[in-house]
Amino acid sequence: MPSLAESISLISGDRPDHLTLQEQVYQRIRLDIMTGKFIPGKSVTIRGLAETLGTSPMPVREALRRLVAERALQLLPNRRVSVPAMTIEKYSELTAARVALEPLAAERALPHMDDAMVAKLTRLDAEVDEGIRLGDVELYLSKNLEFHFTMYRCGESQVIMPMIESLWLQMVPFLYLAMKRKGLGAIVDQHQEALSAIRNRDAAALAQSIRLDILDGVNRMPESEFVEES
Repeated sequence: MPSLAESISLISGDRPDHLTLQEQVYQRIRLDIMTGKFIPGKSVTIRGLAETLGTSPMPVREALRRLVAERALQLLPNRRVSVPAMTIEKYSELTAARVALEPLAAERALPHMDDAMVAKLTRLDAEVDEGIRLGDVELYLSKNLEFHFTMYRCGESQVIMPMIESLWLQMVPFLYLAMKRKGLGAIVDQHQEALSAIRNRDAAALAQSIRLDILDGVNRMPESEFVEES
């Protein structure tokens, strides 16, 4: 698995040693949300997070304030935070946004992907498959994120990537729950189709493989995880 520094760089686009402590804490918590370490229905305290991260509460408090503003977390009484509840309506909208943006990001990245990048993505896909084989949801989520974000960042987008990151922040905790409860055995690996499309320089096929990959994941969410729209 990539080091924490490599993972933060993948998400933020910056090297951790170029970031302030406050920004490093923010990026670390974002990464934890996007890899299923924040479980819906389970709250955490600012002090507890600070102890886990080995820092003072101040940078944690600022990071959480930003993540609440991004709708990735919600602030609860007694200085606790948790993942917000999910409605069917919100989930459908998040899915539609991912289906619109991620194929576009992949298409924009295609002209910038060379043989070395294809080889890297192939290695990452093998690790995704290993996560599926082992039934290891954490490994699967971290490698799936790395596969997608490594691809999309080839396009050097300053607009689309922050939007995609926001969508993953809001969806992944619920995908984690669904995968934990249903297992990974029925997942269809669309990454091979994506890799074939990249090798053939076929933008339309690449976009379609990304759409199908998103839908295979999000359609695994059971209705029992949703709350009623208030």
